[in-house]
Amino acid sequence: MKRHRHLLVGATTALFACVALGTSPAMATACTNLRSLQFQHTVINSADDNATGTFVPPGGSPITGLPAFCRVTATLIPSSDSAIKIEVWLPETNWNGRFLGTGGGGFQGVITYNELAIGIQAGFASTNSDLGTGSSGCNPLFCGSAGNMGNQLATEFGDPAVPSTGLFGHPERIKDFGYRAIHLMTERGKEIASAFYGHRSQRAYFAGCSTGGQNALMEAQRFPNDYDGILAGAPAFNRTHLHMAGLYGWQNAHASPGRLIQPGQMTLVNQAVLKQCVGQDGGAKTDQFLTDPRDCHFDPKVLLCTGGNAPPACLTSDQVTTMQRYYAGTIDPVNGQLVNPGSERGNETDDILALGLAFQEQLPEPAFDGLFYWVFGPSFGYPGSATNFANFDFHRDIDKVDDQLAAVLNATSTDLGDFRAHGGKLLMYHGWADPLIPSQSSINYFLTLVGNEGQGAQPVGFFGGNPALQRTQSYARLFMVPGMYHCSGGPGPNSFDALLPLVKWVEGGTAPDTILATKYVADTPPTVQMTRPLCVFPKVAKYNGSGDTNNAANFTCVADENDFNQKPAPKYGP
Repeated sequence: MKRHRHLLVGATTALFACVALGTSPAMATACTNLRSLQFQHTVINSADDNATGTFVPPGGSPITGLPAFCRVTATLIPSSDSAIKIEVWLPETNWNGRFLGTGGGGFQGVITYNELAIGIQAGFASTNSDLGTGSSGCNPLFCGSAGNMGNQLATEFGDPAVPSTGLFGHPERIKDFGYRAIHLMTERGKEIASAFYGHRSQRAYFAGCSTGGQNALMEAQRFPNDYDGILAGAPAFNRTHLHMAGLYGWQNAHASPGRLIQPGQMTLVNQAVLKQCVGQDGGAKTDQFLTDPRDCHFDPKVLLCTGGNAPPACLTSDQVTTMQRYYAGTIDPVNGQLVNPGSERGNETDDILALGLAFQEQLPEPAFDGLFYWVFGPSFGYPGSATNFANFDFHRDIDKVDDQLAAVLNATSTDLGDFRAHGGKLLMYHGWADPLIPSQSSINYFLTLVGNEGQGAQPVGFFGGNPALQRTQSYARLFMVPGMYHCSGGPGPNSFDALLPLVKWVEGGTAPDTILATKYVADTPPTVQMTRPLCVFPKVAKYNGSGDTNNAANFTCVADENDFNQKPAPKYGP
C-alpha cells in the first residue's frame, strides 16, 4: 500500500479534510498575466490555467479530482548560489480566502504535489517548495546502489532525489534548506495570490510533518508574522541530533553480525511489548498499540534464548543489547549524556517503509546521513576516511557538526513570544509509535514552552492546576497519537483532520481539546475499523470500562500521572 510521504523520504501534512469555508470573488487578473510579475530575487517561470481536473507530477501518478486552478512556478534566488523552486496553486472557483504554506520531507529536493492538491481541494491558495536542494545531488541509497530496496522506496515515496554530498561547500544552500526557502516561499506565495485575487488573503496557515514540522517550528521562531496558525507534525526540529540518532542506530545494529535483528523479530518484540503493557496506560486491553508507551517498562531480556530455543523465535544476548540501546537513545560514551531520546516501546515493526530499525539494518550506510557529508565532505562515505559513518565519534565529532550546522538547521528555540503576541496558534502532533523521530522529542519541546511561562517546574501529573500549562495552551497545544508511525500509518487510529481545528481556533477562538482519529481497514477508506479521541497533552484517552472499544464515544480524556520523559542534556535539547 502506498503511504503518505514522510520525513527523510518525502512529506505530509495532517490528513485534513476539506475546509472550504468560503467562496472566492471574481479573479482580479488572468492566470497567464502572472507571468509578467516582478519581485526581488524572483523569476516567474510559468503561469497556466488547469481546468482538466487532473495534474500529472513529473514522473508520478496522476492526481485527480482537482478544481480548476492557476498553477504558477517560480525560482527564488536570494544568493548567487541559490535556486529555490516553488509552486503556487490558486483555486479559480472555490477559494476560501485563506493562504496555505505546506512543508516537505527529508532533504526535500522536489515539489510535494500531493500537498498542493489537498490544499486547493480544501479551498486554500497553496504553495510548496523544494527547499533549494533540487539540484544538489543524490544520496546513493536512493540512486541505485541500494538495488531493489532503493527502487522500492523510490516507488513508495516518490522522487528519489535526496541531496547528500551536494551541499558540501555551499553554505547558502544549507541556509535555504534550513529556514530561508520556506520564508521566501511564503512571502512570494502571498504576493502572487494577492495579484491573482486582487486582495490579500484573510488568514495564513502552514501545515507540515517531519521536515515540514521543522519548517513549521522554524517559521514560528524566526518569522512569527508569516502565519496565523501553524500545524507541526512529528517535527524534525532538533535536526543535527536527530541525524546523529540515525548514525547511532545504524552503528548499534551493525556493531557485529550477531547484533542484527532478523526478519520477523521486530514483530516478535512488539507482540511481547503488547502482552506485557497493553491496556495499562488508559487504552483497551484489546488494543494492538499502546496509548502512552511511557507507562511500559518492557525489557527485551525476557525474550533471551534459553534451552533449545533459537532465533528468530527468541533473541540472542547480542540482539537483546541492540534492542536495549534502541530504547535507550543516543548517548555520549564518554560522559553518558543523552544526545537524542530513544525509540518508544510499541513502535517495533518489520515494515521497512515505517523507516525504523528494520529499515536501517538493510542499508549499506545509515539512511539520511547526507547531512554529515555537508560537514565532512564526500570522504564521509568511505570507511577508510578519518571520519565516516562507521567510525563517527559520539563524543568528539558532535561538536564539529553542531558548530557548522546547528544554528542554521535546528529549530530548537522555544521563545515564541512574538508569534504569540500577534495572535498565532501552534498545534503540534506526533505518533507515539513513530520509529523514525522519537515521540518524546515533541513532548520535550512542549514542556519547555510550559517551563518558559515561569511556573512550569511542576510534574506533568499535576498540570491540572498549573497556570503555566494553561498559559501555554492558550497559544500552543500538543496531541500525541497512539499507535501512529511517522506522520501516518501504524496499528493505531492514524487518520485525522488537524487543520480544521486549527482554523477554528485561530478564527473562532475555540481551542481543540480532542481530535477524532480513525483507523480504516487496511488504512484505506471508507471502511472504518475503529475511532479514538486524540487528547490534548498531557491528557490520555481512557477506556470507560464498558461499550465497544472500537468506538471513540467509550473513551474519556483524563489527566495522566507523572510520566518520565527522556530529555537530552541541555546542550543538545530541548
